[in-house]
Amino acid sequence: MPSPRHPTRTVFIAAFAFSLAAPAAASPPALPASPAPPVPLVPPDTLAQRVAPCVACHQPQGRNDAFFPRIAGKPEGYLYNQLLNFRDGRRQYPMMTYMVGHLPEPYLREIAQFFASQHPPHRSSATGPARVEATAQMLERGRVLVRQGDAARGIPACIACHGQALAGVAPAIPGLVGLPRDYINAQFGAWKNKVRRAQAPDCMADVASRLTGADVAAVSAWLASQGVDDAARPAAAPAAPLPLRCGGVPDHGGAR
Repeated sequence: MPSPRHPTRTVFIAAFAFSLAAPAAASPPALPASPAPPVPLVPPDTLAQRVAPCVACHQPQGRNDAFFPRIAGKPEGYLYNQLLNFRDGRRQYPMMTYMVGHLPEPYLREIAQFFASQHPPHRSSATGPARVEATAQMLERGRVLVRQGDAARGIPACIACHGQALAGVAPAIPGLVGLPRDYINAQFGAWKNKVRRAQAPDCMADVASRLTGADVAAVSAWLASQGVDDAARPAAAPAAPLPLRCGGVPDHGGAR
């Protein structure tokens, strides 16, 4: 039998091919890539981040619905007192009680300071005052009660405590303009029914007890129909001594 041609070359090529394949055959299968390490959860570090749940309801510019008041720009002392009232059961709203029930007073003070320092434009700056369904007679009655009160029935004017511009008085009396009508009605109802209370002496419960349902409807309609001045800030002090003593509010030389 004739010998194969170029036997040396054939053996060399076969050996070279085997040498290339051998390491691949001997290597272990590639392992899947390791997953990226989880990103550590970083707790909220700024007060603005911590109060995000508050802003979900109490939107800085105000809301279109009638159940959550705007708290941005309210006097610090007022906000602090209300947080205490929710925590201690003088005001009843389960979500608020749950959120502040275990918070210490220094932290509640920080929250109050944060919101008191916020002054974004109110939503009505762009849309105008809310449209209120009320007769001219009702609106006039509301204006008189807000501006003058009813001395014969022992009802002080709203402006006597809440400021001439109704923007509140530092450190603890809230502004009234910009509040939804239904919210105002609900708060008077809560005072009348003793669901909402304040630190003694509870002046607003006293005032609410002297108002009729028609009075409340007139006051809330007139207040809700007023535009909001974005430049307005709580007054530094009332224009005159307060007509009633109110728990948690400096009396400014008012009634005893």
